[in-house]
Amino acid sequence: MCGALQPATGIPPEVVQLTQVGPAVAVAAAALLWPGRIRGRLAGTLPTRARTPGPAGAAEPAGAAGRRAALLLTPVLITALCVCGGLLTSGSLPVTSPRAFAHPLALVVAAQFLGACAEEIGWRCHLQPLLRTRFGPVTASALVGVLWGLWHVPVFAQEPAYAAGFLLATTAMSVILGLALEGVRSNRLLLAGGFHTLINLGMLYVTDETTAATEPMLLLGAASLAAAVLWIAAARRTGHATPDEIIVATAPGTR
Repeated sequence: MCGALQPATGIPPEVVQLTQVGPAVAVAAAALLWPGRIRGRLAGTLPTRARTPGPAGAAEPAGAAGRRAALLLTPVLITALCVCGGLLTSGSLPVTSPRAFAHPLALVVAAQFLGACAEEIGWRCHLQPLLRTRFGPVTASALVGVLWGLWHVPVFAQEPAYAAGFLLATTAMSVILGLALEGVRSNRLLLAGGFHTLINLGMLYVTDETTAATEPMLLLGAASLAAAVLWIAAARRTGHATPDEIIVATAPGTR
């Protein structure tokens, strides 16, 4: 529905896509029906001002701060891998100048961030904790990633290889986000939204994934998978795989 309204609003898709609002609308609707449950699942979504009793105010485990920084650097790694892959396969880099768009860069960045947060409040702040009560971090994250990819219905009107690359990218990036946010008890929405925004800006300005070309999307999927493998390896080394207090608080029966 949101996508159908886009042409009527006159908002260019490079500024923001109205379909990004869908997950936020779904969470808002669920909050009206089950306010207690949704409040628990959204614990730690926003900044925590004080250390108060409860999941969102508890001290974070060792390594959480490092994962925050690594999460926001990972889009740079993914974009760099896409650039290297593009240069190796085609010998050129399709960089898009900010001046190519009718709207200023600051507006595009701000709108992309708001749109990303509207998505992530549904995917990483609501659905991820819900599935995490039933599955391990990698499995829960992968399931969210598959649903995240399938939700982008227009992608599957493209070539099968293009759709496969996109689905691989969303699944791998979801695993990265899930592992990075495991145990993080504040600013989860801003961190997930920041990661999502940086990925979108890289796709918009630095690489060519915003077109229907298959090769760039396959490169994005491969680059995201490579980054996810690094995150999984790091998680196994640290042994960070038990539910944190936020996850426990969202278990079935919690109000």
